[in-house]
Amino acid sequence: MRLDDKAHEIIKHEVASQLGSEAIVRLFGSRIDDSQRGGDIDLFIEPGRTLAQRIQAECQLAACLYIKLGGRKVDVLIKNPLEPALAIHEQALKNGIVL
Repeated sequence: MRLDDKAHEIIKHEVASQLGSEAIVRLFGSRIDDSQRGGDIDLFIEPGRTLAQRIQAECQLAACLYIKLGGRKVDVLIKNPLEPALAIHEQALKNGIVL
């Protein structure tokens, strides 16, 4: 996993702050492969509760993490519990690493 301890802690803190401590965060995409270089940070989050404004929450969290991680691009996917899973959600669940 190509994510240093400081970035890991920032992500966990901001997700808990904005979505609650029960949220499960998974890192997926190119950052889980130690043989690759670069790439954005892809996060899949299961908040444990339904969010009325899911897209707004994704954008706010991504912007906050972009700033706190020094300009690193962060893609955030939030899966509301009652919504059907998309292919990207299933891929993140299958291959993602829980932070």
